[in-house]
Amino acid sequence: MIRETRHAADVLADEGVSVEVIDLRSLVPLDVETLVGSVEKTGRAVIIHEGHRTAGFGAELSARIQEEALYSLLAPVERVTGWDTIFPLKRTEEYYLPGVDRIVQAAHRTLEG
Repeated sequence: MIRETRHAADVLADEGVSVEVIDLRSLVPLDVETLVGSVEKTGRAVIIHEGHRTAGFGAELSARIQEEALYSLLAPVERVTGWDTIFPLKRTEEYYLPGVDRIVQAAHRTLEG
């Protein structure tokens, strides 16, 4: 999702919105310090991943952010994920996977909060 996320960051930059993109290269061990540091600096978090929403890894990231940086949040954590359905065949995966528009909309919601 890093390609889509960076493209969304470019769209937001064109709108005058500065964002910080963190590419978690490893989930174990999880770099909680970087996540918390970013939330403490920006006051916001948008988590993007291609897995399903319910019980996906984004839920774990959201929980960790709220455990460690709740009082730094200026808006609820947003998650942009795949849908809670069976992963589709290759022909239709573009409807399932998070795209730039969904990421930009989630960022806007955190700015409104």
